[in-house]
Amino acid sequence: TFKLVLPLTTAVTHVVMLRAGAVSVGVPSSLVELVQRVSAADVDAGYQNGSYAFGGEKVPFYWAGALLQASARSERVAAKHNTVVIVRSAAQRVALHVDEVLGNQEVVVKNLGPQLSRLPGMAGISVLASGAVALIYNPVALAAVHGEQAGKLQQVSSSAAGASADAQGAHEVPTLPQAAPLVPLVLVVDDSITVRRVTQRLLQREGYRVSLAADGLQALERLQQERPAVVLSDIEMPRMDGFDLARNIRADESLAGLPIIMITSRIAEKHRDHARTLGVNHYLGKPYSEEELMRLVRSYTSEPAVAALA
Repeated sequence: TFKLVLPLTTAVTHVVMLRAGAVSVGVPSSLVELVQRVSAADVDAGYQNGSYAFGGEKVPFYWAGALLQASARSERVAAKHNTVVIVRSAAQRVALHVDEVLGNQEVVVKNLGPQLSRLPGMAGISVLASGAVALIYNPVALAAVHGEQAGKLQQVSSSAAGASADAQGAHEVPTLPQAAPLVPLVLVVDDSITVRRVTQRLLQREGYRVSLAADGLQALERLQQERPAVVLSDIEMPRMDGFDLARNIRADESLAGLPIIMITSRIAEKHRDHARTLGVNHYLGKPYSEEELMRLVRSYTSEPAVAALA
C-alpha cells in the first residue's frame, strides 16, 4: 500500500501571461475576453479619455503597469500597433494596454497565505516552467482599488508627452518644471522583506506611494532622494537601528520636523521612553492594528499636514 497526499492549497488553471514594461504577470484565462491590436491613435485616445470603446460601451482604460504601480505609461505607445486586452470579471470590464501577450500557460497556482491573501487583486502565485515566479492578478479587482491613482498617473504622463512633443516643434525648447508628486510618499524601514512588502501593499491599497529601506543607512539614502511625508521604522536592524535613524533625522536641520512612527516588538516602557527622548512621534507594538496605523499615517499625509512639513 502507499499513501497519496494531495496539496489542498494549490490548483491547476490556465493563465494568460502579460508583459507591461519590465513586469510580467498572469491573468486567469477565464477573465480574458478579447485581445486586440489597435493603432497608436486609439491607445493615445484611451490615455487621454481614460476609457476605451468596446461592444458599444466605454470601459475603463489602463496601462497595466500603472495598475501594478510599476510605471506610468508604456514606452512603446508610439509603436504602429499596440495590444489592448479586454478583461471581464462578473459584470465589469476593463481594457488593459500591455506591451506584449506572452501566451497561455497551464500553471499550478499556490495559495498566498493569510498575510498576502488580503491584498486586493492578487489571486495567487505560481512557478513557471522556466523557473520564474509569476504573480496571478485579477485586473478588475485591481482597478477597483488602484484605478483612480493609475488614471491620474496616465493623465500626467500623457500631458507631459504632449508638452514634450510641442516643445520639440518650437525653435526654443523650454525646460518643463518637475511635476509635484500626485500622492504622499511613506518611507518604510524594516530588515524583514516580508514586513516591508506587506506594509507596502497596505499603504498602496490606501493610495500612497511607498519607498522601502532595509536598515537605517539605506533609509538615510532614500531620504536624500525624496523627502517622505512620514517614516515607519522598526528598531532592530543591521548596520543602523531605528534609534540611530531617529537620532540622525532629528540632527538634520532639513529633516528635523519629519514625523517618525516606530513599529516594533520591543514594547517595554524603557524602549518607549528612549524613543520619546529621541523625538519619535508615535510608538506601535507588534502586532499592530492596521486601522490605528492608517489613522496615524493619514494624520500626517493630509494636505494641511504635508504643507506644514514642506
